[in-house]
Amino acid sequence: MDSVMWSRLLTAETLGFHIIWATIGVGVPIFISLAEGWGIYKKDPHYILMAKRWTRGFVITVAVGVVTGTCIGLMLSLLWPQFMKLVGNIISLPLFLETFAFFFEAIFLGIYLYTWDRFKNPIYHWLTSIPIIIGSTLSAVFITTVNAFMNTPQGFKLDKITGKISDIDPIAAMLNPSTPSQVAHVVSSAYLTSGFLLAGIAAYHILKGRKHDYYKKALRLTMISGFVLAILTIIAGDLSGKFLAKHQPAKLAAAEWHFETQTHAPLIIGGTLDEKTLEVKNAIVIPNVLSILAHNTPSGKVIGLKDIPRDEWPPLYIHYLFDIMVLIGVYLLIVSGLFLFCLIRKKRNEWNKWLLRSIVLGAPLAFIAIEAGWIYAEVGRQPWIINKIMRVDQAATTATQVDSMFYLFTALYIALTLIASMVLIRLFRNKGPEAELEKIASHSSGGMKNAT
Repeated sequence: MDSVMWSRLLTAETLGFHIIWATIGVGVPIFISLAEGWGIYKKDPHYILMAKRWTRGFVITVAVGVVTGTCIGLMLSLLWPQFMKLVGNIISLPLFLETFAFFFEAIFLGIYLYTWDRFKNPIYHWLTSIPIIIGSTLSAVFITTVNAFMNTPQGFKLDKITGKISDIDPIAAMLNPSTPSQVAHVVSSAYLTSGFLLAGIAAYHILKGRKHDYYKKALRLTMISGFVLAILTIIAGDLSGKFLAKHQPAKLAAAEWHFETQTHAPLIIGGTLDEKTLEVKNAIVIPNVLSILAHNTPSGKVIGLKDIPRDEWPPLYIHYLFDIMVLIGVYLLIVSGLFLFCLIRKKRNEWNKWLLRSIVLGAPLAFIAIEAGWIYAEVGRQPWIINKIMRVDQAATTATQVDSMFYLFTALYIALTLIASMVLIRLFRNKGPEAELEKIASHSSGGMKNAT
């Protein structure tokens, strides 16, 4: 393999590893804040303890996310020098703002960690969680604007003869047409995935026979939130589909194996494709739905791949990535909706074993959807690294040692996974919430006796 392929593999591996920890880093703070806020409002120690325990695990994931995020920054310069040479001055502002947002988050995370029980009014401690949410979410927003810029570049003038950039406007580059839908989808899916991660942990313990109120309350909090977030994520996905139809028709057409430009375009789910004849077999075909997805009307015209130069077609396997992402999103909506229905209409049925198992399964599936969606977003732009301006093979390094770096970083990521997993296991093994709640209760009763 040449340096271009090794660069792509190393970047894909790093992004695929980082997105797991970044998703947790973006999504978990909102649940920490919800748990503490609800616990203060209800004067319920279970929710306060949730916030404390989730924060302990969150700190570990942030540490790993920092390492992998730093690796991505290095790779932009080392593996894609021509890309950075062309647009480095344009994307430097969001990259700086993303770093600033992380430091903002880290400062308040430290304050949040070390000020438990330091305020007479606990609401002041809860307020310190708000900047953590703002910082973590803005980190995702700013870094996503960089990727959005790569999909719909603007905010500069390019001299096609000399290849030089002029009249740079970083704000206009950040606020490109791809930004609203892409940011909405990234943030909502991170929140949703983190909610199902926490819900899956609670459901797992209940299935193991630990039916303490702590786990039941954790499951209710995360599943109610998960239902709302699943709806928001599907809405964000719908907005993304309409954006693609207008600005990146090749990506949408490749995702749907849509070859002929037509109205009343059908949605294709699954199936197999003969890439020579472009014939689709064994697929589920839903009439008119692709036109509705793209234009809100069955009569909307959807551009087919045959009207796009063949050398600009994305890899057609992204169809399966799109299907995986969408089907898992629907699964998460159904599972959280069923839990909410059982909670409202049939008390105690929310602890049905099959429903709990479905929630546990939803946790890894949510991360698979994140990975599939991210690969689809990146590979679907191929062969461009900057849409319609620079191809991937024009941007990559010509260095010959990238293969060695791939193996070194693979070893690093395996080591980080093992270390983080061991730390998290040791942090919570044999340290269930029951013992901590007993300490809180004894401390409270002791305080009452002293007051008497």
